[in-house]
Amino acid sequence: MKSYLLAGALALAPLAAAAEPEAYSVDPSHSQIVFSYNHLGYSVGYGMFSGFEGVISYDAEEPAASSVEVSFPVRSMITGWEARFDHFMSGDFFDAAEDEMVTFTSTGIEVTGEDTALITGDLTLNGETKEVVLDTKLMQASEHPMEGKPWLGFTATTTLLRSDFNLGMFAPYVSDEVELNISVEAMKAE
Repeated sequence: MKSYLLAGALALAPLAAAAEPEAYSVDPSHSQIVFSYNHLGYSVGYGMFSGFEGVISYDAEEPAASSVEVSFPVRSMITGWEARFDHFMSGDFFDAAEDEMVTFTSTGIEVTGEDTALITGDLTLNGETKEVVLDTKLMQASEHPMEGKPWLGFTATTTLLRSDFNLGMFAPYVSDEVELNISVEAMKAE
C-alpha cells in the first residue's frame, strides 16, 4: 500500500512544481513608504506615503516568477507640517492633481537568499518613468492570526534621485538622494 501512495505522490510532484502564482491584494491599512532626505546638512526630513492599491502575484515555490503592481496617490503624502505639504504639492515639486498616482510595476525578480530578493521595476512618479531596484525581504507568509486567511508581509529599501523625476529643486542643498523604506502587507485575494 505504501508503494502505491509513494508512486502516486511522485506522479503528482511535477504538478505541484508547476503551481501557478497566487494573487494577494495589498492591505492599504498596513502598507506605507517612509522617505527621508538631508535638509541643508542640519537635519534629516521624513515623510510618508500611504493609500496603496495593488496586487502581488506570489509564487512560493518559485519566487522569481512572482510579480508586483502597486499604486498610491501623490496627495497621500504626510509631512507633519501643512506648509511643507503645500510646498511639495506646488509647482516647485509635484504640482500634483487630486487624482495623480505613483505606480510601480515589477519587470523582474532576482532571488538573493531564502527570504530576500531584488525586485526590479518601472516607477512612474511626477510624469517620469525610471527603472528602480527594491532590496526586498519577505517578513512572513502564513495564515493571519485574526483574519484566518493567507497573508504576506514584505519590507524593501531603495534610494531615488529626486532630479530623475523632475523634483530636484534646491539640490544639492536639500539632498538629491531620497531614501525609501517600504512596508507592505497583502491578503490572499478572494
